[in-house]
Amino acid sequence: MTAMPKRLGLIGFGFIGAGVYRRVVESPQLGLEIAFVHNRSRERLTGVATGHVLERLEDCAARRPDLVVEMAHPEFTRCYGESILAHADYLPLSVTALADDNLRERLIAAARASGRRLLLPHGALMACDNLVEWRDMWESVEITFRKHPRNIDFADSGFDAATISGETVVYDGPARGIARLYPRNVNTMITCALATVGLDRCRARLIADPSLNVAVAEVVARGRDGSLLNARKEQPATGVSGTEMFASQFHSICKAAGLLAPFDFV
Repeated sequence: MTAMPKRLGLIGFGFIGAGVYRRVVESPQLGLEIAFVHNRSRERLTGVATGHVLERLEDCAARRPDLVVEMAHPEFTRCYGESILAHADYLPLSVTALADDNLRERLIAAARASGRRLLLPHGALMACDNLVEWRDMWESVEITFRKHPRNIDFADSGFDAATISGETVVYDGPARGIARLYPRNVNTMITCALATVGLDRCRARLIADPSLNVAVAEVVARGRDGSLLNARKEQPATGVSGTEMFASQFHSICKAAGLLAPFDFV
């Protein structure tokens, strides 16, 4: 018997959301179908079939999604995460919302009550499987981003980007603190913290450097037994993300939908 397609609810229709929609619609062999697409600005839903548009997110249960993916803003998780988890699995790509302990615990409680899952995307986190496998062994974990100032959104930080003339550390401290100041830039940092030693023990560093023409990410994890994980990645940047962001997020969605086992090729 052929398995029924997994029904996806999509929140947000920016770069990631539009790309996910097109990939699902154009690739029926994946075993996914669209339950709904919701976006704050209805006029941005160019190319979305009328039957896929959901005007009010409060009505999403009627579309019977198996998995709802948030790709818009942490506020959607704050406002709708618990109600979504009453009837569907939930994958928030704006992971900075989960830096709020009270919200995260409410979401976990909602998932347990309904038997649904609150899922954490791996996003662009390097060596994610290794970090999670050894999460009880790590003594310390540090994650550093180095970016050109044009690839950092300073809107919530209060930091004056105009003062940056050379390599400048704009944040250095617990991952919990950076989530509020740079919510669009550091989802991978929060994923790293939640997957390893926690928001208060994971050190996050954000460095603005006008000389860079790539985005650099570095993870250093040290184990209590003397082990060391040291990973570094350089890649072109587009907006506030690296150019691999769509591919990594879509892979997270496929895994959340149960379509991929380790090392599957699709």
